[in-house]
Amino acid sequence: MKEISLHILDVAENGITAGADLITLVVDEAVNRNVLSITISDNGSGLSQEQQAKVVDPFYTTRTTRRVGMGLSLLQAAAERCDGRFSFTSEEGKGSCVFCSFLYNHIDRAPLGNMASTLSVLMAGYPEVDFLYCHLYNGREFQFDTREIRQQLEGIALNEPAVLSHLKAGIEEGLEEIKGSE
Repeated sequence: MKEISLHILDVAENGITAGADLITLVVDEAVNRNVLSITISDNGSGLSQEQQAKVVDPFYTTRTTRRVGMGLSLLQAAAERCDGRFSFTSEEGKGSCVFCSFLYNHIDRAPLGNMASTLSVLMAGYPEVDFLYCHLYNGREFQFDTREIRQQLEGIALNEPAVLSHLKAGIEEGLEEIKGSE
């Protein structure tokens, strides 16, 4: 994939397909340590031990709509190609967690991509799902939690165009704030 954010989108959608109503995403850009790490966890149905053993096999998927599942194997390859790591953990009935890291300045590392757009796509497509997004940049933190936003919206859906536009702008502003002082 051309951007890491597209991998994030894929993994989040896998969790939602597995019944998750909360996706937690942590992006840690530790440029000062030359590491980019990403953790995506969900509270979906999780996978059995047998399924977990096959999760990075590109010719295995739990979906019935297609016969291959390239997403996690591509993410694993991307991380390892950039001197990083990949791990997948899951517990039946509790959810799954994907972790990957990359050498930040590795020549083969794809750009992170537009996280505000990625989150907007998720909120537009899955307005009933909550997203907790934490982005760290050299120790400075931006946090976005749709559960808190829902309380303020008093019943207005996250995917209402005006709301979605405002939320995307808020994410962009928050990310600029943590990255801008360098």
